[in-house]
Amino acid sequence: MIRNSASEMAGKLASGEVTSVALTQAHLDQISAVDKDVHAFLHVDMQGALAQAAAVDAKRKSGEKLSPLAGVPLALKDVMTQKGIPTTCGSKILEGWRPPYDSTVVVNLKKNDIIILGKTNMDEFAMGSSTENSAYGPTHNPWDLTRIPGGSGGGSAAALAAFEAPLAIGTDTGGSIRQPAAVTGTVGVKPTYGGVSRYGLVAFSSSLDQAGPCARTVLDAALLHEAIAGHDPKDSTSINAPIPAVVAAAKSGNVKGMKIGVVKELNGDGYQKGVRTRFEESLELLAAAGAEIVEVSAPNFEYALAAYYLIAPSECSSNLARFDAMRYGLRVGDNDGASAESVMNLTREVGFGREVKRRIILGTYALSSGYYDAYYGSAQKVRTLITQDFNKAFEKADVLVSPTCPTTAFKIGEKANDPLAMYLNDIATIPVNMAGIGGMSLPSGVAEEDGLPVGFQIMSPVMKDDRMYSVGAALEAALLSKWGSPLLSTIPALAGSK
Repeated sequence: MIRNSASEMAGKLASGEVTSVALTQAHLDQISAVDKDVHAFLHVDMQGALAQAAAVDAKRKSGEKLSPLAGVPLALKDVMTQKGIPTTCGSKILEGWRPPYDSTVVVNLKKNDIIILGKTNMDEFAMGSSTENSAYGPTHNPWDLTRIPGGSGGGSAAALAAFEAPLAIGTDTGGSIRQPAAVTGTVGVKPTYGGVSRYGLVAFSSSLDQAGPCARTVLDAALLHEAIAGHDPKDSTSINAPIPAVVAAAKSGNVKGMKIGVVKELNGDGYQKGVRTRFEESLELLAAAGAEIVEVSAPNFEYALAAYYLIAPSECSSNLARFDAMRYGLRVGDNDGASAESVMNLTREVGFGREVKRRIILGTYALSSGYYDAYYGSAQKVRTLITQDFNKAFEKADVLVSPTCPTTAFKIGEKANDPLAMYLNDIATIPVNMAGIGGMSLPSGVAEEDGLPVGFQIMSPVMKDDRMYSVGAALEAALLSKWGSPLLSTIPALAGSK
């Protein structure tokens, strides 16, 4: 039962074949069986989840009209606030904090009667590419427990791959939904910036952060996308426009006559051979489905990584100033006579991890007097050039594609002392966030070198998210026909995941 897709589970719930309580309990049992090895969750809300499930079953029994995903369980990244449930952002500085309100994404999940199982592990304040920067220990990739599950949303992706949840919520600042999806063989979508409300999403880099759906199939991602998206007056960056027809696109999967642009700058030196091989095979399948494959160039993508690592730390430096030990969270050194400044310094020293401190220092320097124009200002100009490159490319193609990551999942600890090597893992995903467009990663197979999953990235123009679902569904169907069964059916067995 736990290996079904979310849409299959929804069908069984609607027909009465299974109850939401039984389905939720099955996932809670799987978490109990495997999470000691995977460590996808930071908090499991067993009582709350079963109570939600019982309420949905009661509604269904009374004949109430329910949403398509009503009663289906979900894992929530620990960067989204949920009233009364611990929200740590993977940091010691927020250990034990229970928010007094729900984020808009959580409000929408509850409105759609989607069952929230608990909060998933993540890189501290979403800063990282491996989920090794969590203050509560790393998450392990279910394909190989010695390897990373991607980051910063490694917990959400690992929960899907370990069959602990059929759906999850992630957030994507520079690839933190798509990159974990790629290395765990799952589907992850970064919607158009502003398409899903950021209210209640604990901010890392406000102009880049975007919540989005994580799932095991393209249709499941579309159903969750539709459930959480929409205009929100509480978020000043929320787009007041209809939600793109993502579910209809995922169901049709029609790419006949579509132009698919291969970004020359996102597929070359530094990309693992197995990654490139699976990418080329996927392009052939899309061409066979009726799409026209064209090459496009985006010369300013070369500067995206450098610009990102000025903009994101600068905004993080500003956003994380609120964690000052005065209002909420951890407080250290508050002894008789201690000054506010010393308490603040001691608390931030103990409460923040190494990567968060590194980015705060980088950002504070980039924003400092005399350097603002040279660094942050210049990076914003590069961002404009990247957006212009996308606009020109979309004049030649309906969607753009690339490998999601240059490599498969690396070993835990392998890049822990080399932040620049770690940052390069997001080289293909960062441009999407810089321009605010939509991006999706779906599995395209495994690399022959190591048998680990490879991701295929699809990029669509602003508020044309339905296009990437059409292409994703077409590729997924072609690959499923080729493989005979979903990629995750070949994942090495985890205890209890029958």
